[in-house]
Amino acid sequence: MEEWIEELKDILPEKQVMTELSDRHSYSFDASFGEYLPEAVVQVKNKQQVIHVLKVANQFRIPVYPRGQGTCLSGGPLPVQGGIVLDISQWPPLIDVHADDLTVIVSPSALTADINNAAEEHGLMYAPDPSSAHVATIGGNLAENSGGPRGLKYGVTKDFVLGLEVVTPEGEVMKTGGQTIKNVTGFDLTKLIVGSEGALGVITEATLKLVPKPPAVQTILAVFDDVRKAGQAISKTLTSGILPSKMEFMDQACIQAVENFKPAGLPVHAKALVIIELDGHPETLAIEKKLVQEIMEKIGATETVIPQTAEEANGIWQARKQVSPAIAQIKPTKVSEDATVPRSKIPDMMDRLQKIKEKYNVEVVVFGHAGDGNLHPNVLCDKRDQEEMGRVEKAVEEIFEAAIELGGTLSGEHGIGTMKAPFLESELGPVGVDMMRRIKNSWDPNGIMNPGKIFAEKGQRLVLRSE
Repeated sequence: MEEWIEELKDILPEKQVMTELSDRHSYSFDASFGEYLPEAVVQVKNKQQVIHVLKVANQFRIPVYPRGQGTCLSGGPLPVQGGIVLDISQWPPLIDVHADDLTVIVSPSALTADINNAAEEHGLMYAPDPSSAHVATIGGNLAENSGGPRGLKYGVTKDFVLGLEVVTPEGEVMKTGGQTIKNVTGFDLTKLIVGSEGALGVITEATLKLVPKPPAVQTILAVFDDVRKAGQAISKTLTSGILPSKMEFMDQACIQAVENFKPAGLPVHAKALVIIELDGHPETLAIEKKLVQEIMEKIGATETVIPQTAEEANGIWQARKQVSPAIAQIKPTKVSEDATVPRSKIPDMMDRLQKIKEKYNVEVVVFGHAGDGNLHPNVLCDKRDQEEMGRVEKAVEEIFEAAIELGGTLSGEHGIGTMKAPFLESELGPVGVDMMRRIKNSWDPNGIMNPGKIFAEKGQRLVLRSE
């Protein structure tokens, strides 16, 4: 160990190579489950430093775990095999907007919300908007292919990436894609790297696509006394020819949690809320608002609320953003999942979640981006209660199984990481997983990049308890 640590310090300032126990503990966890102690933490601040770290790591076959701000919910940056945590959060942020080309060049350390703020100064928008955008780095978003409420209309992170600069596991620099909207030269390595969860290399720069910021938005809140009706209303809206920018869902437990946490005037008697945002030209929105309102009421909404001011609309969306901190007050531990199903199957998934809740006697609350089928079932529990956590593990396994059986996927935006690795083959099949392993092995023959993620070891299972 001392040899490779000294090799790192040949190029890197000593203060950027941290081996003290307290520093290593600070990087041993993320926003998911499990704690793993790295042997060293290296804070990189430019491309040359990344190159040096990967060359040393590849030579000595030391695992490298790229990390942004640690907001990952699937265990992406956890150093499960020790080695090096490669911290990019201290990299000087770069956000270079090319307004005439509708592009922006960014460093991996730039905060996602800051990218959108810079775009707005030019009347443009960076559309992907994960809930953690104000604290998450774009490098982490790229690695996990993050989504967000606007994913319904605009897509997820990969849909806005035109080109990348990547340092390979051998410490070589590769560029993919470019700065043009159309590019069909060779294999689409850009799309392969985005969402690869740090398993193929380290992103050091990205060229992202921007879009014009819509001139107007319109919020609609629909109240339902039946969860299935809420799901049907979502499907009916999307098949009507109207494409909202957002369609969010909150069940009764979420509504009540928000009202207990920071009262926003939500109807606590409602079984479900559907919150819709339309964007576009004001005249178009006037027509679409009326049509959506009619659809909601025809399917069975007991009430539709049309905010009259931007302040009222912001209040509704702020209430939606309060769901996660609000439900965290109910019990000390929150297992946040993002199982995604075809939109027509949302009512069936809600039925399955209710049965799982009753079967294992666990508290499950549901919210999420229902417009694209991306639900967030959250299991509320106490990780100090080993018996309860055993039931939670079984419940989460059945949540994954239910999503796949309904034609859905393990993850809409959180990634696979450590949490969902044991279930990957159940969705992709053995051939699909084998092909992914082959890609990983050819890109990273010494297996240094984020080992222990995505691909399960033999016999690996979901574990949320201390063992």
